[in-house]
Amino acid sequence: MYERNLTRTLLDALAHRPVVVLHGPRQAGKSWLAQEVASGPHPAEYLTLDDPAVLTATATDPAGFIQALRGNTVIDEVQRAPQLFVAIKASVDRNRHPGRFLLTGSANIWLIPHLSESLAGRMDILTLWPLSQGELERTREHFIDMAFSDDPLPLKRIPVDRADVVKRLFAGGYPEAHSLPPARRARWFASYVTAILQRDVRELAQRIEGLTDLPRLLTALAGRTATLLNAAELSRASGIPERSVLRYLTLLEATFLISRVPAWTGNVRKRLLKTPKVVMVDTGLAAYLQNVDERRLRAEPALIGPLLETLVITELRKEQTWSAIQPEIAHFRTAHGEEVDAVLDARGRLVGIEVKAAASVSPEDFRGLRAMAVATGRRFHRGVLFYLGETAVAVSPQFYALPLPALWRMAG
Repeated sequence: MYERNLTRTLLDALAHRPVVVLHGPRQAGKSWLAQEVASGPHPAEYLTLDDPAVLTATATDPAGFIQALRGNTVIDEVQRAPQLFVAIKASVDRNRHPGRFLLTGSANIWLIPHLSESLAGRMDILTLWPLSQGELERTREHFIDMAFSDDPLPLKRIPVDRADVVKRLFAGGYPEAHSLPPARRARWFASYVTAILQRDVRELAQRIEGLTDLPRLLTALAGRTATLLNAAELSRASGIPERSVLRYLTLLEATFLISRVPAWTGNVRKRLLKTPKVVMVDTGLAAYLQNVDERRLRAEPALIGPLLETLVITELRKEQTWSAIQPEIAHFRTAHGEEVDAVLDARGRLVGIEVKAAASVSPEDFRGLRAMAVATGRRFHRGVLFYLGETAVAVSPQFYALPLPALWRMAG
């Protein structure tokens, strides 16, 4: 199993807060990490609500279930028993000793208001995404912290093998699926999507009709990953009424199949679009849902662009969880069409990130980053363009072109 770069952050949270919620996509490795922590650095009893006996006990008497616990406790798949949150709140209000509860879940706690509100002020919420490229190479990424520093970024030549990049896109980051051969991985993704849509989504939305339409919407979203959210277009592509699309999007986001990237709308004079982007949380899953393989990618090379942008955004999301900076991640787009794929916003500074699926760069490739620099003025710290070439170049003191692997191989 791969070591997770979030472990230090998780242990720090357990040392300071009575409740820590570790949520993230199903099969991302939450249960494994929780058991590793509970059997070692933070001893705790491990209980899972996938065990019917445990689930029944929580439903019968949630307060009694919590009161009977002794010592630190891990409760896995806690979203299956939302009634526990009130009982945990009452217990923590009596005893706020740090590290009492580590709760893991495959539903986004931020999108389930009655759950997050019940423990407000008493918990830290951490997200465990699928494996990062650094974790796959058994290293800890430092790009975000280095991008915000005052030091110039290192200009290191890094070999880039396009075939290796494509392999990474198709493999994705789910630990169990990553090393499978392509045909077996496709079957894994099929079962994965079915399990989430038939169990997790239904448990979250028992009263919403039309859930059988969700696979069509998910496929439409995969084909539009890393693009602006357009409910009308998604409605046409999926055959789902537009009024239902936004409700279904929230469910897909709550189960960590997709995520939204908000538009950066800081206080600037230039007119900016406020529409969010939607990205799949894993490039392997996105490629599977689009039926994209190496042969199709050779025939339709334009398909690699959105997948590369999705890779970069999801890698930044993963590194954000353990970064010292922990920036907000957004995108930038003006009313005139000037755009930047990702904007990192923290500590009064902005870092722009562009992605290009080519082995060379030109001055025109920096158009969006330059527009962002002009619009944001002194807040703009630097702009980085990741591309498929091997040479790292400082185009100016503020603008860099870096080989794509620098995102996960830049040494801290």
